[in-house]
Amino acid sequence: MKVFILGISGAVGRLLADDLSKRGDTVSGLVRRDEQKFELMRRGVHASVGQLADMTVDSLGSMLRGVDAVVYTAGSNGGARDVTAAIDGEGVIRVLEATTLAGVHRFTLVSVMPEAGRDQDLSDDEEFYFAVKKIVDVVVSQSHLDWLILRPSMLLDRPGTGSVSLGPAQPHDEIAREDVAATLAALLHEPRIRRQILELTQGSTPIAIAVSANLP
Repeated sequence: MKVFILGISGAVGRLLADDLSKRGDTVSGLVRRDEQKFELMRRGVHASVGQLADMTVDSLGSMLRGVDAVVYTAGSNGGARDVTAAIDGEGVIRVLEATTLAGVHRFTLVSVMPEAGRDQDLSDDEEFYFAVKKIVDVVVSQSHLDWLILRPSMLLDRPGTGSVSLGPAQPHDEIAREDVAATLAALLHEPRIRRQILELTQGSTPIAIAVSANLP
């Protein structure tokens, strides 16, 4: 399949690109700088250079035409409000519209668990981040596309185990980015899982079995 990744230069996006390439998929994405493009080219991944916040629906639609699925993994991680609004809010909605314009039916969004960070004293900017994430999840879930929203728990840079806990509701815990990427790749290869919100955390179920358990 042909997959376009927004956020392909990020940690999860890079891992997902590698996982999909190993499966024989054709992977492309959007990066901000030429050096990122050249790095991806060396790994057999095509990338276009541009600033998501500055791109129109039409320009994004031209970029997405001909792919089978769009994956949005870009995020601000709760930084400044203007960046959150541009990337986690307006950016997702613009790409969602561009996906429709390009005639692509599958759209996958990497979101966040609503209760993440609730045991901490969150700043106003972080509260704004969670509010934007929730609103965008609603917008995506109301689209006519074959959408999928994946909400991972706290992301860690450690080797993946290949086993997870995946379902409509999971406790907020932690999970390796490698396991998030591997789960995304498996979900993209299971088109029967569509129009669902799934939460993901560390667990004892092999990824392939965890994905199959969520078939409608």
